[in-house]
Amino acid sequence: MDAAAWDALLARQSRPTPFMRHAYLAALQASGSATPSTGWTPCWLTLHRGEAAEAPLAAATLTWLKTHSYGEYVFDWAWAEAYQRHGLAYYPKLLGAVPFTPVPGSRLLAEDAPSRRALLEALRELTRRQQLSSAHLLFLDEAEQADARAAGWLLRSGVQFHWTNRQPTPYADWPDFLASLQREKRKKIQQERRRVQAAGITFRMREGAAITEADWDFFHHCYQLTYAAHRSTPYLTRDFFTRMAQTLPEHWLMFIPQRPEGTPVAASLVAIDRAQGTAWGRYWGATEPIDCLHFEACYYQPLQWCIAQGFARFEGGAQGEHKMARGLLPVPTASAHWLAHPQFARAVEDFLAREGQGVEAYLDELRERDPFRRTPE
Repeated sequence: MDAAAWDALLARQSRPTPFMRHAYLAALQASGSATPSTGWTPCWLTLHRGEAAEAPLAAATLTWLKTHSYGEYVFDWAWAEAYQRHGLAYYPKLLGAVPFTPVPGSRLLAEDAPSRRALLEALRELTRRQQLSSAHLLFLDEAEQADARAAGWLLRSGVQFHWTNRQPTPYADWPDFLASLQREKRKKIQQERRRVQAAGITFRMREGAAITEADWDFFHHCYQLTYAAHRSTPYLTRDFFTRMAQTLPEHWLMFIPQRPEGTPVAASLVAIDRAQGTAWGRYWGATEPIDCLHFEACYYQPLQWCIAQGFARFEGGAQGEHKMARGLLPVPTASAHWLAHPQFARAVEDFLAREGQGVEAYLDELRERDPFRRTPE
């Protein structure tokens, strides 16, 4: 896949993200993070205007032949178990997603709606030809959701927590943001920040090319510690982050808390896109337990930075109701699924209808717990 052609197509989409940049996807493969040996076999689909080799690219998507469901954040283990109980093979399946990255955004890169719909049909045809169980597209943008639903794919709802800057007048500073929260939420945040300060912790912030190799080494050490604490294996290799520093340095921001003598004790990595004014909380880890440090490094420091920089959005990643108390609100996400087996497709459709009702009720419940003030105090 030609990098310039892919990135030019990505730039025309409604929700482009750095995680769909050619350099990001290539680094996942070249670093050994997402490869056939780890259960991710890449499969590019392209649509061209004409049959000549140099015909313009009208649409493209990157899918993966998956031999498991790890690293996806849309869980279908129960579907795989049901297939197995009936003597059917669920894996390999076809997956359209960014490995290990639950960030909503454009997945079907197309110059127009007809080209996007052609990609959807091509995905189904590929699934049939390869005799795969199913095809899945995760964390789609709004146009892709609508086209997938119209094409007969099954949509599955999810919930994430995102912070958005106040409109039409953005927050002037951190105190202005705090003043917009309910009193008890404001007091809790202030108490948590004081605990970190009382521990003598200060922060170094590094952006882009200013992040040194030593910083990346320490961050990756912390990243590994997070997985070790959960008795699991890190998805991303150290070489992946080396490639990020080399090819996409402008999209990374690192917060490093340290002791008074300068010893680092944790690291938080945030992805940014200045053109869009959007930041994404990605990875974190600590070398020692410090009360409330996770909240400070992963929410308060990034949010304060976003406000100072005039950013419009901070996406806190998958799951976590605790994020609401820090000013992040629930937003719906969606994935699309097509199952080749008619009976299983009907069973999954029934399941998703019931699950979708539960997600809607959950969203309604969360919205009733809005942390922001409705009236002046």
